[in-house]
Formats: sequence, structure tokens, C-alpha cells
Amino acid sequence: MRVLVIEDDRQTADYLRKGLTETGHIVDLALDGREGLDMALASEHDVLIVDRMLPSLDGLALIQSLRGCHVGTPVLILSALGKVDDRVRGLKAGGDDYLVKPFAFSELLARIEALARRSGTEEKVSTQLSVADLEMDLLARTVTRGGKPIDLQPREFKLLEYLMRHAGQVVTRTMLLEGVWDYHFDPQTNVIDVHISRLRAKLDKGFDAPLLHTVRGAGYALRAPR
Repeated sequence: MRVLVIEDDRQTADYLRKGLTETGHIVDLALDGREGLDMALASEHDVLIVDRMLPSLDGLALIQSLRGCHVGTPVLILSALGKVDDRVRGLKAGGDDYLVKPFAFSELLARIEALARRSGTEEKVSTQLSVADLEMDLLARTVTRGGKPIDLQPREFKLLEYLMRHAGQVVTRTMLLEGVWDYHFDPQTNVIDVHISRLRAKLDKGFDAPLLHTVRGAGYALRAPR
């Protein structure tokens, strides 16, 4: 399931992204209302998690704009405003559910899964990824190639997961820094090169056809042999 989190509090946003990613979801993140609206209109998501009090564009105004553009993606509103009138306003603005802060992650997860079931998108949740003879089980946290187990460190696992979710595409350094290391700037280190080199050795050593390729001047690509 692909989830768009629109939340201006960085700590809360990172908490949500980490928890949702660990449970097998793809997470996009916007830190203000205007950016969130643009992302929601530009890409398809299965569920939106929208903070009510956002800079640049209030959460309720954002939802109303989406509904005005006939975007019917289910929306879970997060808010510290928990009175009955607040919840009613959120639902009348076009929200599908309303969760008051502070919240338990298990409850939030149950609520977005319920929204996905209602909209028929739950089947899009994937806990297993594969590219050619390379297979990853996100729940068991295992990786095999040709049936042979591959032992990965946590960061290598996350890097491979990102590459597998973008299989066949060129993944840039910036994409990896943001998607795997959560850096929104280039720290000017060789951390990516080191991890790619280690991952390539583990994935391709002993196999005739390599899966992990360097695209000169662009980035990296994980793709099945032609």
C-alpha cells in the first residue's frame, strides 16, 4: 500500500514513515499543506494521513481541495484537536476517519488498513519482493538468490528493498540519500558507494549474470538479466 503522510512535525513524520515502512508500506512524505496537496494530485496513493494544523495550507482546506478535484483517496486526519465539534468538522470537510494525538501506532495502522479494505486497495500491500531469482521477504527479513540465503546488515537490507521497489529504474544518489538514509542534503561522503559495493558483492558473487548495475553519471539500477 502506498501512503502519503502530510505532517509538519518532523519527529512525528519520521515516526510514521519508519513504522509504516517496517510494516511493508511505501511511504511518501510532505512537510506542509501546499506540498502535500501537490503530491496528492500528482501521484496515486492508497491512503492519505493528514495533520489538521499544517503550514501554508490547513489540513481541512487541503482535503476540501482534493474532494473538489474529485480525488476520492481515503483520508485519515491526525489532530491534537479532539472535541466532538472538531471531529465533526474534519469528517464534514471530506475526511474518512479522525485520530486524536497522541495516538498508538497500532491503532493508526489498524485504521488505515480498514480504510484500505473499504476502498478495495488492501491487496496492494506486498511483503514479498522479487527480481529475477532474487527474493526478499519483508516479514521474515530474509533475502535469497537462486534459493541461496544472503546475509545482509540492516542498512544493506533497506538499500536492497529500495532498489527492488524501483527495479528496472535508474535510482539516483539523491533518491538513495532520502529514501534509505533520510538525508535531505548530500553529506559529501562515500557512504552510498561503500554500501553499493558491499551489496553488489553479496548479490552477484558466484552468479553468471549481475543484477546490480552502475549507470555512469546517473546512479544505479537493479534489473533482471536480459
